[in-house]
Amino acid sequence: MADWGTGRGGSRGRVGTWDAARRRARALAWPGGLAIFGQAAADRFRNWAIADTGPGRLLPWLPVAFGLGIALYFTAEREPAWWAGSGLALFCCTIAVAVRRRPIAFPIALAFTAVAAGFAVATLKTARVAHPVLARPAGNVAIAGFVEVREERERTDRVVVRALSFEGNRLEQKPDRVRVSVKKGTAPPVGSYVTFRARLNPPLEPLRPGGYDFARDLYFQGIGATGFVLGQIRTAEPPSPPGLWLKYAAALQGLRDGIDARIRAVVPGDKGAIASALITGKRDAISAPVNDAMYVSSLAHVLSISGYQIRFVSRGVHERSRA
Repeated sequence: MADWGTGRGGSRGRVGTWDAARRRARALAWPGGLAIFGQAAADRFRNWAIADTGPGRLLPWLPVAFGLGIALYFTAEREPAWWAGSGLALFCCTIAVAVRRRPIAFPIALAFTAVAAGFAVATLKTARVAHPVLARPAGNVAIAGFVEVREERERTDRVVVRALSFEGNRLEQKPDRVRVSVKKGTAPPVGSYVTFRARLNPPLEPLRPGGYDFARDLYFQGIGATGFVLGQIRTAEPPSPPGLWLKYAAALQGLRDGIDARIRAVVPGDKGAIASALITGKRDAISAPVNDAMYVSSLAHVLSISGYQIRFVSRGVHERSRA
C-alpha cells in the first residue's frame, strides 16, 4: 500500500511535483511578471526623461513641434478659421504657464503649445496673404503695373508685376500680382512701370500626388497667375509714384546687378557665374551643362543664399590667399 504521507508509491509524488510546478507557475504568472517588467520599463523611461530634460536639451525639439503644427495645417481637409488656431495656441500657452513649476507637465504642455503655435502661424499667414487667383486660362490680357522682381534666366527673363490695371474678357478673378516670361534681355529694371499684353494661366498644380505644389508656393509669394508676354513689354510714365518698399527693392536689385557685373568681369565663365550665384543669387549666367551637373551631384543647394555659403566662400578665399 502506498504511503501517502511520505510520497512513496508514485501518486503522492506526482501530486507533490504537480503542486510545486503550479506554485512556481503562479509565481511567474502574468500579473507579477508584468508588474516587474512594467517597473523596470518605468525606471528606464524615468532615467531617460531625467537625462533628456537637462538644461537646454529639450529646446531643439521646439522647432520640430512648431513644424509639426504647420504640417498639420497643410493636412487639413478645409481651411481652418484663424481665430480657432490662435485661440488654441493661447489656451495651450496659458496651461504651460500654469504648470511651469512641474518638471514633467511643463515640457509636455510646452510641446503642445509649440504645435498649436505652428498651426496658428500658418493660419494667420494664409489669412494675411489672401489674394485673388486666376481660375482659368486667359489670353490677350492687358496689364499695367510696377515691376517688383526681375530674374535673368538662361533662355528667357522673368518678371513679377504688381498689376494696377488688369483688363481682359471673361475674367472672374483679377490677380494682384502676376509672373510672366519675356524675351531674353528685355526685362525692365525693378521699379519700372510697364504695360503689356500676356497670356496667363492659373498656378500649376502638383504634377503627381504628393509632388511639389507650385500653386501653393506661388500663393504664399502673392502671385495669382503665370504666363508669358505677347509682343513687347513697354515702360511708361506711372500714374502714381512707387511706394517705399518698391524703391527699396529697386535699390537692392541695382546693388546685386552691380556686384554681379563686377564678379563676372573679373572671373569670366562658369567660375564667375557660380561665384556670383553664391553671393548675389543670380544664377542666369551658369551654363546648362554645369547647372545639370550641380543637380545630378546633389550640389545645387550650395547655390542658395545663406550665411553658410558666405562663410564657405570666405573660407575658400582665405585658404587660397594662404597657399
